Amino acid sequence: QLQLVESGGGLVQPGGSLRLSCAASGFTLDYYAIGWFRQAPGKEREGVSCITNLGGSTDYADSVKGRFTISRDNAKNTVYLQMNSLKPDDTAVYYCTAKHGMYSRCVSHDETGYDYWGQGTQVTVSS
Repeated sequence: QLQLVESGGGLVQPGGSLRLSCAASGFTLDYYAIGWFRQAPGKEREGVSCITNLGGSTDYADSVKGRFTISRDNAKNTVYLQMNSLKPDDTAVYYCTAKHGMYSRCVSHDETGYDYWGQGTQVTVSS
């Protein structure tokens, strides 16, 4: 069974940090580009970041540039999203997603082609 499982969410104070993990099972991430999306209550889902499998190119939404870092460890079949300087506006359910193919470029807000989605992990930024 092909699955993506997110973990690492939780409650954090403004200015704090969290690291989200996205672990794949049933398939290898070597052949997939990975995206992180989020959805806050009452809002549309938005792209946060993505990373390719050719060259590890990345892209970020303007709202998270300089604060979030996406990375991948193919040996562990896992992608990470390091989130620093968190703000209340970052509160959302975060989803990772994978699209099959060889990609040298990705665009964070583009949902086209993503085949597999995780169940999401809640991130709450509040004092």
